[in-house]
Amino acid sequence: MSNVPSDLLYTKEHEWVRIDGNTATVGISHFAQSQLGDVVFVELPDVGKTFETGESFGTVESVKAVSEIYAPLSGSVVEINNEVIDAPELVNEDPYGDGWLAKFEFSSEPSGLLSAADYEQFIKEEADK
Repeated sequence: MSNVPSDLLYTKEHEWVRIDGNTATVGISHFAQSQLGDVVFVELPDVGKTFETGESFGTVESVKAVSEIYAPLSGSVVEINNEVIDAPELVNEDPYGDGWLAKFEFSSEPSGLLSAADYEQFIKEEADK
């Protein structure tokens, strides 16, 4: 089984996006969590806060590093996953399910996101560097 679900879109910063109407659920990819190692802390924004594409909206801290999480699209936060704040290991255990981070209501059509195939190619190229 691929660690890159084909029904999601991706960023080059290793966030994934699930589009549902004008709402986008965002998390970090399996590749990102595996690079980070054990996630020990997640910081997420307040509901209602607005972000532009590419702007940092939170952090994921692991035993190895602290990594910024970037908004894959412009919009406002309509929900955050409080479970990952209380149990940050969910990001490692289920990055595409219970480990999601935030939901955005987006203000314009997402652009520049990668398909699963393009993202797989991107992480392969990253690994080869």
